[in-house]
Formats: sequence, C-alpha cells, structure tokens
Amino acid sequence: MSLLGKAAVAMWWSVRPEQRAEFGDWHSHEHFPERMSIPGFRRGSRWTSTTDAEGFFVLYELAEYEVLTSKGYLDRLNAPTPWSTKMMPHHLGMVRSQCRLIESFGGGVATSLATIRLSPQAGREADLQANLSSTLGTLAQKPGLTGAHLLRTDTPPTSAPTTEQQIRGKDGAADWIVLLSGYDADVVEQTRSDQLSPSALGAAGARSDLTVGYYRLSFTMTPADLAPP
Repeated sequence: MSLLGKAAVAMWWSVRPEQRAEFGDWHSHEHFPERMSIPGFRRGSRWTSTTDAEGFFVLYELAEYEVLTSKGYLDRLNAPTPWSTKMMPHHLGMVRSQCRLIESFGGGVATSLATIRLSPQAGREADLQANLSSTLGTLAQKPGLTGAHLLRTDTPPTSAPTTEQQIRGKDGAADWIVLLSGYDADVVEQTRSDQLSPSALGAAGARSDLTVGYYRLSFTMTPADLAPP
C-alpha cells in the first residue's frame, strides 16, 4: 500500500457491538463518499481490529498538508449531517492525528495492517527517522508485505475543536506512526514482532511506551469511486 499524497489523517477508535451494523452502513454509504468529495482527499480506508472486538483504524490520505486547514474540509467538520451527528458519540476513545507523510515504501492496497504509535527518545529524533527510513524501505520488499510507511503528527497551529470533535468529546493524538501492510497477516505480525519490536525500536531511538494494533481491511474508497453527480 503506497500512500497517496503528502499528508494524512490517522484515527483509532472503538464502536460497541450494538452500534457496529449502523456504523458500517453510515461510514461506507455516507461518510466515506462525503470525505472523498472534498478536494485534496485521495483515498480513505477502514480497518477492523483483529485483536480487539470493538476496534477500528481509519486512514485518510491527502494530497497536501494544507488540505487539513482547507475550507472544503473544515466546512464538513463543522456541519455534520444528521446521521453523522447521531454516530459521532459512538466513536469511543478517539485518537485522531493530523500527519505529514515522512516516508512511504511499497505499492497497492493490502489486506492486513499493523499500526505502531511511538515517540522518539529525547534528543534522538534524527536517529529514529533515519533508522526507520532504512528499515521500512527494506521491509516493504519482503515476501508477504506490500508497504511500510512513517507519519508524524503535526497538528495545524490554528486548529480549533470542530463541531464533530465537540460532539465526540476530547480526542487524543498519536506522535509518530508506523504502518506496515501486507497480503499475509502472519508475516505482518511476525515482522512487527521481530524487526519492529520494542527492543529494536528502542535501539533505533524510540521510547518504550509504544502502542501496537493489528487490522484487516474492511473498506476503501477513492474519489474515482464516487457516483457521477
């Protein structure tokens, strides 16, 4: 999975079992099409956790970092539809990061994904970025894998809580994010456990307090998938 564009919105949250059917309907048939109609949105993907019965990961890939503060995006965030207004309170434990894409290796859309939320050790930001760039470029070519990417959260300085955020309550945010995708879930998990283990990442310059998640692809959409007006 090669990421499209230079920025992204990466999000993790939970949805309780009794809300998941309506959530899938809303997110696939209203919310994704709405987001893909915003200028600068290149692709959206929704991933279901394979280890947490309530967990989701969603990634929006953006043409440029400036899309995050564009009128088209902010207008939607501040004018949610009635269905969106109903569903926003069911996004539990939301972690939402507005990111710059630092590195992206690989191509295509895979079926399995590992996400790693991490932070650099004090004074080792440059070390961590250089070490991850080298490692991820190699991993993307490994049998069973298709992509490896590094994002860094960079919240726009003028960012203020939007109407959608106010409905949900306070969102958390990640710091640095590694995405590892592949067509073989076992290889994704094993690679994360070996080359991207806490000890390996610690040696590369990361702190020990990282968060790992495993997901399978649920749905993806690009602007080209939208029905003609």
